[in-house]
Amino acid sequence: MAQAQSTQTTPSELPPDQDEIVVTAQKRDENIQSVPISIQAIGTRKLDQLNISNFNEFTQLLPSVAFQTSQPGVTTVYMRGVASGGDGNHSGSLPSVGSYLDEQPVTTIGGTLDVHIYDIARIESLAGPQGTLYGASSQAGTIRIITNKPDTSAFEGRVDIEGNTVAHGGQGGKIEGMINAPLSSFAALRVVGFYQRDAGYIDNVAGTRSFLPIPGGITVNNNAFVKDNYNDTDTWGGRAALKVDLDDVWTVTPTVLYQEMRGHGSYAFDPRVGDLQVQHFYPESRRDRFIQGALTIEGKIGNWDLTYAGAYLDRKAYSATDYTDYSEAYDNLYASVGGLAGYFYYQDNAGNTIDPRQWVIGTDHFKKTSQELRVASPSTDRFRIVAGMFYQRQSNLIHQDYKIPGLGTAVSVNGSPGTLWLTQQHRVDKDYAMFGEASFDISPKLTFTAGARVYIYDNSLIGFFGFGRNPGVDAGDGRPYTASPFNAAGSSRTGVASCFMADGRTLRDAYLDGSPTNTLLPAMVAGGPCTNLATYASGKLIPKKTIDQGITYRFNLTWKPTDDLLFYAVASSGFRPGGINRRGDVAPYSTDTLYNYELGWKTTLADGKLRFNGAIYQQNWKAFQFSFLGPNSFTIIQNGPDARIRGAEMDANLSLGGLNLTVAGSYTDAKTREDLCATQVCIGDGSDVLAPSGTRLPITPRFKISSTARYSVPLGSGRGYVQGLIAHQSSASSDIRVAKAAALGRIEAYTTGNLAFGFELARYSLELFAQNIWDERGQISRFQQCGACDQRPYIVPITPRTIGIRAGAKF
Repeated sequence: MAQAQSTQTTPSELPPDQDEIVVTAQKRDENIQSVPISIQAIGTRKLDQLNISNFNEFTQLLPSVAFQTSQPGVTTVYMRGVASGGDGNHSGSLPSVGSYLDEQPVTTIGGTLDVHIYDIARIESLAGPQGTLYGASSQAGTIRIITNKPDTSAFEGRVDIEGNTVAHGGQGGKIEGMINAPLSSFAALRVVGFYQRDAGYIDNVAGTRSFLPIPGGITVNNNAFVKDNYNDTDTWGGRAALKVDLDDVWTVTPTVLYQEMRGHGSYAFDPRVGDLQVQHFYPESRRDRFIQGALTIEGKIGNWDLTYAGAYLDRKAYSATDYTDYSEAYDNLYASVGGLAGYFYYQDNAGNTIDPRQWVIGTDHFKKTSQELRVASPSTDRFRIVAGMFYQRQSNLIHQDYKIPGLGTAVSVNGSPGTLWLTQQHRVDKDYAMFGEASFDISPKLTFTAGARVYIYDNSLIGFFGFGRNPGVDAGDGRPYTASPFNAAGSSRTGVASCFMADGRTLRDAYLDGSPTNTLLPAMVAGGPCTNLATYASGKLIPKKTIDQGITYRFNLTWKPTDDLLFYAVASSGFRPGGINRRGDVAPYSTDTLYNYELGWKTTLADGKLRFNGAIYQQNWKAFQFSFLGPNSFTIIQNGPDARIRGAEMDANLSLGGLNLTVAGSYTDAKTREDLCATQVCIGDGSDVLAPSGTRLPITPRFKISSTARYSVPLGSGRGYVQGLIAHQSSASSDIRVAKAAALGRIEAYTTGNLAFGFELARYSLELFAQNIWDERGQISRFQQCGACDQRPYIVPITPRTIGIRAGAKF
């Protein structure tokens, strides 16, 4: 599995297919075979050979990693089965797997940053809690993307071009380039740029929906939005790094990364409609733009290494999503009273019943500032330490606008005609930490390591959620906000009704006790009608907060009987901070903690030709955070019961002349230890049990295995090769809740394969490739549009068979 980063080559040389692997997982440069933790690494050559450009592609090779996604940029990552499902919402739990770009964390709320993979030195996957060195969102593991750095020794560049065609879909391709330019003997600039087009393969086909009452109801069609290859995606961007050697020991490296993705349509299909088909009734799109500026300073104070790593990340996402499924589901739910038309007040300004279909406009503006300062004693000392301080602040400005075109002003959210429901909130997550690890060589062959991280987190949320409130005056009452209907849903509790007034009470309180209703406090988050999610104190509204502190630890005993054999035992812990539910009448959720006990080995055999690494482990997950769609399809997070996870993972690499073989696999057995109930404390009679004790945790397959083979032969002054990849994963539950999992259906097992033929010269390369060669409809995830939308579960598939050609040049 693990593969080395590339080395510099002259034009007359070809890079090796296999080389030594150096990683920085423990904040030091170390050979991967000397690192006493479970880690896989994919290097530059392997990434290029396998034509990997995004997150979905490289995680196929990482045995401990699973993920859920609904579309590009909306991906939640899991490791070693630490998954309860339902995460990834912009107001949900913080991630349990950390993501890093070089030294800087890029873990984000509501979706992993899908950094384009090109000119990357390696990708490191650290399984198990990394809480001591990497903190809060590395509860279950960490994924690190390490870029190639500017090099002052020589000018170099490369350009790569690809064209491809997707079965059942359209044509795509990409162009990528890199230049490394020495500016002097002590400074160099490295610039990367790319553009990629992913062809669509989901068709939006013609269909109708009918809404009650019948006869005389409403029937609509989607003729205006019918389109083949509905889900095309364009991604472009680049990054630049400047490395300046201030003297022999101090180096400053500022970097900037920019990436933008624009996608259209749905990336999932509706099996009720047909293979790779949906019937959607409003235009759908997503834009995801992020920019990061980072600064790394490295040097020495005496013989100690000092590193500063700081970064600022700004991410803006816009999405438009068809939500007709919600209207269809609730029309059926209220069929006994005439559907939506009989139960709600979906009316225009003239009082006429209107088309009840919905679509959702969502925006997220995510900002993240992180700073870390650490020191490390000489790695050759018998007693050595790594210690530091860390701070980060991340915020998200959340806007979710559930629209019904033509909805009357009086029954819409106040100030937003046509809006049935609005979420307008500001979330801030801050954490502070001090950390350290110390290692002591008990003997030349035995080392003990102990580490700890002391943390404080401070998370807050403020804003508005819910329906509007008719501002009209009931003639028999005389006060504003008393006219009927209160809003399109007829709700007297949720939304503006629960907004704060100047005396600290809510509008509903004033309405019920006959007090004046005209003193609503202004919105604390711009764009909302008022504020109903906050804490009232001394005449002011302040964010709801949850604050806590604690400590994580890691103990490691390493035995290295020879240079080629290493065995280790680990006890470690990781945590995920608690937070505020964006529904104000639901209590905050608390920290969940993961305890990991692990035995592992690293072996280099057959004169270095064979590497075989692995680990077995047990993890205890305490009071795990559980996210689900509750009433009104509103995300709720609560702490569930404990879970137990047992597993094993391994990876091997064999190099025999021109033949290179790799295999990586994992086994995961993850189960709940007590009943999971609708509320944190079970009633006791079994009526509220969502998942009984012993239920397998969702998303993660029990088995996952991948293997690659590459055979190279000299051809003249170049090298020809044939390469294959095969990957398999078993089935998994789509949800932890037994009834919901049955409604969604299981994520089915699948096996897929890739094949490539190519020729390399020192400066040029050419390759023909086929991915997913037997056009397997592998399932990445399953989901539904709303909590009650069991009638239409969607399947997110892997990309159908893709055939293409790649060409590259170096200079």
